[in-house]
Parts: sequence; C-alpha cells; structure tokens
Amino acid sequence: MSKIPEYFGSLVFNETVMKERLPKDTFKALMKTRQEGIPLDAQVADVVANAMKNWAIEKGATHFTHWFQPMTGITAGKHDCFISPAGAGKVIMEFSGKELIQGEPDASSFPNGGIRATFEARGYTAWDPTSDAFLKDGSLYIPTAFCSYGGEALDKKAPLLRSMSALNKQAMRILRLFGNPEVASTTVTVGPEQEYFLVPEKLFRKREDLVYTGRTLFGAKPPKGQELEDHYFGELKASVIDFMKEMDEELWKLGILSKTKHNEVAPAQHEMAPIFAPCNVSTDQNQLTMEVMKKVAARHGLTCLLHEKPFARVNGSGKHNNYSISTNTGVNLLEPGDSPKENAQFLLFLVAIIKAVDEHQDLMRIAVADAGNDHRLGGHEAPPAIVSIFVGEELESVLDAIEQGTECTGKGCTFMKIGVDVLPPIRKDSTDRNRTSPMAFTGNKFEFRMQGSSSSIACVNIMLNTMIADALCGFADELEKAENFHEALNELIRRTIKEHGRIVFNGNNYSEEWVQEAKRRGLLNLKTTPEVLPYYVRKENVEMFEKHGVLSETELRSRYEIILEQYSKQVRIEALTMLEMIRKDILPAVSSYTGDLSVQAIHKQKLKISCDLECEQIKKLTELSEKLYAVTQELQNSVDNAESFANVLVEAEYYRDEVLSRMVAARTAADQLELVVGRKYWPFPTYGELLYGVK
Repeated sequence: MSKIPEYFGSLVFNETVMKERLPKDTFKALMKTRQEGIPLDAQVADVVANAMKNWAIEKGATHFTHWFQPMTGITAGKHDCFISPAGAGKVIMEFSGKELIQGEPDASSFPNGGIRATFEARGYTAWDPTSDAFLKDGSLYIPTAFCSYGGEALDKKAPLLRSMSALNKQAMRILRLFGNPEVASTTVTVGPEQEYFLVPEKLFRKREDLVYTGRTLFGAKPPKGQELEDHYFGELKASVIDFMKEMDEELWKLGILSKTKHNEVAPAQHEMAPIFAPCNVSTDQNQLTMEVMKKVAARHGLTCLLHEKPFARVNGSGKHNNYSISTNTGVNLLEPGDSPKENAQFLLFLVAIIKAVDEHQDLMRIAVADAGNDHRLGGHEAPPAIVSIFVGEELESVLDAIEQGTECTGKGCTFMKIGVDVLPPIRKDSTDRNRTSPMAFTGNKFEFRMQGSSSSIACVNIMLNTMIADALCGFADELEKAENFHEALNELIRRTIKEHGRIVFNGNNYSEEWVQEAKRRGLLNLKTTPEVLPYYVRKENVEMFEKHGVLSETELRSRYEIILEQYSKQVRIEALTMLEMIRKDILPAVSSYTGDLSVQAIHKQKLKISCDLECEQIKKLTELSEKLYAVTQELQNSVDNAESFANVLVEAEYYRDEVLSRMVAARTAADQLELVVGRKYWPFPTYGELLYGVK
C-alpha cells in the first residue's frame, strides 16, 4: 500500500495540523481570517505563532523566515533563529504573534522601480494567512507580501491578493443577480503545467553561457533534434525516473499536488503538472516547485534548466496557466450547466473573459514579456505574440447563433434564447484540439499558453483577475439597472459577442495567413518586450488597475521600469558572456586546430604529399574565424556604446536593435566554425552531448 497519504503535506502547517494544535476558539478565529480577511487579534496571533513554532521545532526547524516574492523573479527571505536569551547563559525558543504577522527585512537591494530611494532600506513583509506555512531546509517558511514604508507593493504577492479580492467582489455581484444566496465567495483556481530540461551537471558546468544566462549562446544543430518526434511521451530514462520519483516525494511533503509527469517534445525536455489550487497558493507552490526541481536534479548529477529557450532550433519551455473561477459551494463558473439558469450564467462569464482579453490584449502580452520568452514566442512550438482565444467548433457555433439571433446549427444545438432552452452539452475533448492557441477554452477552464517556463505565474493571474473583474463590473452596472433582467442579459451577451468576437480564432496560429488576418482584425502583434512595455502605463490600463485597487499608477510605473531594466541587464550579461566565450574559448580552439593542420600540411609538403585537404580546411577556418573576429568587434563596440540613455525604454530598444542583432551574427559565425573544427578541439559540450547526455 502506498505511503503517500501518510506523508503528504507532512511539512505543511495546514488546516489539519491547525485543528489539532490550536484551541477551538483560536482555530475558528484563524479560519475567519483566512476566509474573510478579518485581521487576527494580537492574542490570537500569539497562540497561532506559538503552536506554529512548537510544530516546526518538533520537525527539526531552528529558524523562521518571512518568505516573499520580490520583483527579481525568484523568492527571498531573511532567516531568524527562534532562540532568545534567558539569562545565565541559557536560551529559550520564542516566536511571537507580532513576528508571525509582520517582518522588516532590509529591502535596499531589491528592484523597486523608483518607488523609494535606495537609502530608504526598510521594507515590510505581511503574512498571507490563506497560504500555509511550511518547512524547508531547517526553517519555518511563512508566505508573505512585501511592501514599502508607504504601503506600495514591492512584490508579486500583494497585487495578486488584491486582484483576487477585486474579482470576487464583481463576481459576487453577478451571482446575486442570478439568485445564488447560498454562495458566500468565489475563488480563482489555477493549475500551472511546468516544462523544463534536464542535462548532465558535469556538462552544464563546462558551458559558461548556461551557468551565467540559463541558455546556450552558441550551438550548431546536431544530426538529430526533435524531427522524429520520438521523445514526446516516450519511455523515461533511468536517471530521469529517479529524479521524478524524488521530485514528486519532495513536492508531496510540501502539500503540492504533483499529478502528471512525462517527456516533452524536445530531447531532454520534460513536464510536470499539478492539480488546481487557489490562485495565490498555486503561485507559491509553483515557485517552490521550480526550487525543488533544481535541488533534486543536483542530487542526481543533473541540472534543471528553466529558461524559456535554452537551445536553439528545438522547442523551448512554457508554463501553461490553467485558469478557472469557482464558488465556495463547489460550482465551477466556467462549467456549462444543465439548466437554463446555469447556461446563461456560464455564457455571461464566458463573454466577460472574451471581452476582457480583447480589450486588454496588451496586458496579456505584458504578463509574459521578458528577454527569455521573446526568443520562444512565435516559434513553431509556442503561441505567437498575437493574443487570441480558441473556443472549439461547438462553442463557436453557439456564440455565432447568439450573435446572429438565429437557431444554432452546430452539433447538438437546439436552443434559441439564453435562459429559456438548455445549452447543448459541450464535450471537453472537443475544445482542446488547437495546441497553437495562446488561450484555449478546455471544457471548464481557460489554458493560457504564452507564459514562459521560468517566470512567476503571479503577473498573468493579476492581469486576468483584474481585467475580468472590470468586465464583470461593467456587466453588473448594466444588469442591476435593467427592468427586465432576462431581456437585458440576452442583449448584453449578444452585443458583447458582436463587439469582441474578433479575438476568437480557431485556426492555425502559426500560419502567416493568421498574422495577416489578425492585422485585418486590428489585433496587436507585439513581438518584443520593448514594444509591449509602454502599454503598461497606458491611461486606460492605469485607470482600470486603480479603479479596482490592484495597482496604483506609482506601482505600475515601478513595474514598467523594473521589467525594462531587467531586459537590458539580461541582454548585456548575455553579450558579455558571449564575448568572453569567443575570445577565451572559441578563437583559441580554432587557432589550435588551424595550427595543427598547418603542421600537418608542412609535413606533407616535405614528403611531397598533397596537402589540399589541410589547405582547404585552413582556408575555410581562416575565413570563418576572421568573420567571427569582425562581428565580435562590432558586438564589443555596441556593448561599449550602451550608456547615457534618456530613459529605460530607449536603453531596452538599443539592446534589442543594436546588441541582440550583433549577438545573432556572432552566433551564426561561431556555429559555422563548430561544424568544421575537430571534435577534440571544440572547447565546450555540443548540443548533441547536452541533449542526449542523460542516461
């Protein structure tokens, strides 16, 4: 019999543990805080903190940390020991309610985007009681939000929680109109699928580009890539099986519902998928998942690569954000129901999402914008930079019939009016056949596929929650004033489909025809991060975020500055790494090989033997190395000239237009050299060795 149920969540201070260890009144008060957001009384907080500390110490913990998610893209925390002096050289283990609820880490070196001066070092962490504390590496981890002295969000958790609250508020207005008195709240639930690569650690350490940037800056195409499509869902290699087994066990101990594991399309690429969890919990757990993957891989002599495009010419890695909205009574609001009321309710939430995505294509693209994902989007492996929605043939026929006011002619359709006849059953397997779509309706949820593999899912869900809340708010304003609810509802749904149906596309998103069709429809095609970021602070977006209390204009401009700064810094690091590898590794290797060929040619000449082969090779190597040297000088000059910019946008545009283009030229020349330099001379592991090196 499996022992999984025995150790699942064993490292989590979850509801079961709380119920066992807290007095009944304290437990009820904490549950009220978790469910309704009511602040904990100081005395109650002390009792919770003491129980949490005792549980953690029994499990071997010595420290606690307020664990938060700054704008670096990774997690952070300052670890404090439970010990306090007790006199006479003795210590006791203490942890107060005040320490549980709020922390004050030094925040001077975290990205802040101009929210405060660097010398204003103090930041504040506030406990998120809806996400369970857990144990890791001998410390009690307490999930928190991170903000400045003035209360501005310096992290991804605070605006995520605000967006969840905003969506709940507007969704509840809609549910009240449909007569749902038993529903007290709604929750966004998310299940993020995580793609990643595994390569031998000993080879990883020999690649300076992988170590510094997470992706290969050089690498000729190996004889075999993913052409045979034999890796997808294929047999797992022994070391990968061992890794996945331990990864699952570690995740299960942390209460993470790791459900699915398999090989992905590219060689050495894999995927893990969890069961849905509340949005903020899922965000925390996905950050933990990425950390666990890296640690477990190292214990198996492997390195886990989470970059969106670690290898050219094979598929990159994404993170599919499966999104749904549920009530506290267990009803999925994106599940077509069996009654007229449920059908109408489903259709209203569906068109709210269609309207939200159409009006805020820019925000969906911003949510996945970074230097790494720019390499992945638009390839024949991932959605393009054009945002669209796939709903499937059956549901599209329903929407068309509603828009045109005609009888639905699609398979199984028999209705005329919303809320009068029953919507035909929507088969789940008929709605997920287009894997090229950026955002697909998959039976009872939306799967957003543009997300990059290394980034936090917080930003995507902040955007979705806020813009859907805004759409629902407009719907509620209109319907609450209506004299005849059903007539107003019919008209609202029909009008919304007509006005925003352009975002729905069920065809091949990879085709050039779609690029032209999207342009005709007026959809955005923002291919790079510097192109899309100015939309962050567009007047309409600022007003929407402020209206729902999710992000202030100051916080939005902060994020705009931070993302552009990170883009420029990432490209600069890549360029400097490339220059170093060319000068210290590639060119010396070519010189060494050319020198040996020259010695052989001279020896043959002395023996009066033809040296045409060596001479031809030397000529080719010389031409390519001179070309590489020339483009390297151009790349160096472009990096040297990257200074004194008017603002962060101009700087990011410079790195995209001037530096990246020269990096591409340098890579092309270097990859051509790799194909002609002798194997023993090439200075670092090749693509073939990396992609097929795991046993």
